[in-house]
Amino acid sequence: MSLYTSLVANLLFPLQEKLKGHGTVAIRRAMDESQWWPKERLDALRLQRLRDLLTKATEHVPHYRDCFRRIEFDPKAITSLKDLEHLPFLTKAVIRAEGDRMKSAVAHDLARFNTGGSSGEPLIFFIGNERVSHDVAAKWRATRWWDVDIGDPEIVVWGSPIELGAQDRVRGLRDALMRTELLPAFEMSDANVSRFVERIRERRPKMVFGYPSAISHIASHAKKQGVRLDDLGVKVVFCTSERLYDHQREVISAAFSCPVANGYGGRDAGFIAHACPAGGMHITAEDVIVEIIDEQGNVQPTGVAGEIVVTHLATADFPFIRYRTGDIGTLSDEACPCGRGLPLLKDIQGRSTDFVVASDGTVMHGLSLVYILRDIPGMKAFKVIQESRELTRVLMVTEPPFTENRIADVITGFKQRLGSSVEVQVELAQSIPAEASGKFRYIVSHAIQTA
Repeated sequence: MSLYTSLVANLLFPLQEKLKGHGTVAIRRAMDESQWWPKERLDALRLQRLRDLLTKATEHVPHYRDCFRRIEFDPKAITSLKDLEHLPFLTKAVIRAEGDRMKSAVAHDLARFNTGGSSGEPLIFFIGNERVSHDVAAKWRATRWWDVDIGDPEIVVWGSPIELGAQDRVRGLRDALMRTELLPAFEMSDANVSRFVERIRERRPKMVFGYPSAISHIASHAKKQGVRLDDLGVKVVFCTSERLYDHQREVISAAFSCPVANGYGGRDAGFIAHACPAGGMHITAEDVIVEIIDEQGNVQPTGVAGEIVVTHLATADFPFIRYRTGDIGTLSDEACPCGRGLPLLKDIQGRSTDFVVASDGTVMHGLSLVYILRDIPGMKAFKVIQESRELTRVLMVTEPPFTENRIADVITGFKQRLGSSVEVQVELAQSIPAEASGKFRYIVSHAIQTA
């Protein structure tokens, strides 16, 4: 750790968090210890925190007070994490319908957030200082696993209007002190990406953080232009907020000559899991309880894939209890070689809308279609939109040596997987815009029903 990084990590950043009223430093220090605890001790901590959360919810949150009374549930009587299964799921529809009834009556200074989703209909929710402190602490701990720290030079490739809208003078000064710089991920024209590559070379960051689609695009562009990124001393690239595909990992790792660390979570569900250098995708177990359920809502055993359901233990101000994420994943009971006692999440397959459904009802991952497009020479970018079981649209941006007779190959390949009766429309485009958030989705299925 450099002298300046030490100054930021041990003095400037803790001072900032203290002035904000956040308990981030103490929480991260506690997490540094608890990550090595055995399962029994960790579960005891989680059970106590769960009991506290549910008690506060029934005392101060109108939605949960009425819900628990209706099902005759006593939070103080729970004796196991499995007692969560007595509670109903929380969905985006419930949050929208309940509105302010989701807020704690004793909460104050809540920050308003929203997330869009595939439907384009925003989910509005609120977060208090406790949740912010825990999420920042969890991210900080995971960052340090990779021998980098707050204060090391960082490039952030992001597109959320929340961050981009905060680029005022105060935020600019803060970022300069913390040595972090934001590049707007939804402005990915060739000219802008060339400027991003130039700025990354000038900045010589120790870490890069952002959407895998945007970072891999920057890496590919640099390679195409013959510009090196592997001589900058980047120690790790953190990817989050989208599914990290194997080909993206390979492109990024080769370009920057460093490992790629996957992170999983969101503004709504929180910082759920992060990869360690040994390869394990560790759940932030001190803060998060993860359940895996099938389509009927039944909790699945370890090793069986299903929808990821999250209870965040630091959300008493606006509780997320058994929140259905719409993501698909699998819990693992394996031990990570790193020695941490934190449970593992594996096979995070993306959102349920990253899946497609064939005309006969067979559900398959969108990768089955992605692979067809990736293998076509001259394929620069693409997006698949399954409008219905009967119609799938394919947007493609191509360059030489692509030829238009390849369109027939796309249609044939898609019909082989989706069904011969499916109409496949291929549209050649100049560019494919990202979502409003700056994220990019390769697969969008309106034929998959989600909560």
